[in-house]
Amino acid sequence: MTAAAAEPITAAQLTIVPANQASWADLQAIFGVADYPGRCYCQHYKTEVWSWSLSDEQRRSQLREQTNCDDPSARSTTGLVAYLDAERQPVGWVAVEPRTEYPRLPKVRTVWSGRQEDKADDSVWAVTCFVTRKGYRKRGLTYALAAATVGYARANGARALEAYPMITPPGKEITWGELHVGSRQVFDEAGFTEVHRPSPRRVVMRVDFPENA
Repeated sequence: MTAAAAEPITAAQLTIVPANQASWADLQAIFGVADYPGRCYCQHYKTEVWSWSLSDEQRRSQLREQTNCDDPSARSTTGLVAYLDAERQPVGWVAVEPRTEYPRLPKVRTVWSGRQEDKADDSVWAVTCFVTRKGYRKRGLTYALAAATVGYARANGARALEAYPMITPPGKEITWGELHVGSRQVFDEAGFTEVHRPSPRRVVMRVDFPENA
């Protein structure tokens, strides 16, 4: 990677759109076919069964159906896609939609332990996954994607937006797969506030939107 290629990516360089306004080919380019994203295809929280019990093709097929890629007039989608510069290189993905659209999320102990939340409240949205295209990683792309989820959720009627990032203790190695939910710093800078710490390594971050604002 050249020095220029390693420079941070800023929000001003990106165009971030709902996934149904992106092409399926672009989304596939972001996820790839290897590493954690190329195997999971963002199905960890989207299936009631254990996602690894599905085949790779099933996971890809489900994401394609969920996003309604290539259909700008679709009435539903899931997630946002980031394009870089005028060349519109597809470089990033973030999963964001009503919390109730993630069937597996209510079963995650490290999200709910000690909380008195209505799990069926569909006015609360959630950010559950980031994917950065190989070759563009470690350039700060997730910061712009996290910030974009706030305006997107609010514009689509969310009362609040949650995220469930991992804490990265000094000297403790955390794999890329574990950080698919994002880091605390990313959500701090996007305006989220810690509201709960259900485990030593997980925090619940949240933005509450004022009514009639």
